[in-house]
Amino acid sequence: MVKVEIQYKGKGLSYVHVKGHANTAPHGQDLVCAAVSAIVIGGMNAIENIDEDFTYEMEEGDIKITSNGAISEHDETVLETVILQLKTIQASYPEAIAIKERK
Repeated sequence: MVKVEIQYKGKGLSYVHVKGHANTAPHGQDLVCAAVSAIVIGGMNAIENIDEDFTYEMEEGDIKITSNGAISEHDETVLETVILQLKTIQASYPEAIAIKERK
């Protein structure tokens, strides 16, 4: 199962952690995993100053993104879009992805 942990600080997003595999098909053929990976990596690519405004760690099946303080409106929109897309996948595949939000 893909587990997503989201934390907010004040009004803004401060932390996103995506970990695990959906296990809905054999490795290399899992469309849910491919979709989650594409959404998260695509979102990271859209962040304006990821090396300055965020700390991130990536390993296979595990990515953590932490804001280093206040983030731009653009980057907030990007990350909220990533979360919305992950929630859309969760609606179709609730056995494959779990999302927890902390405010």
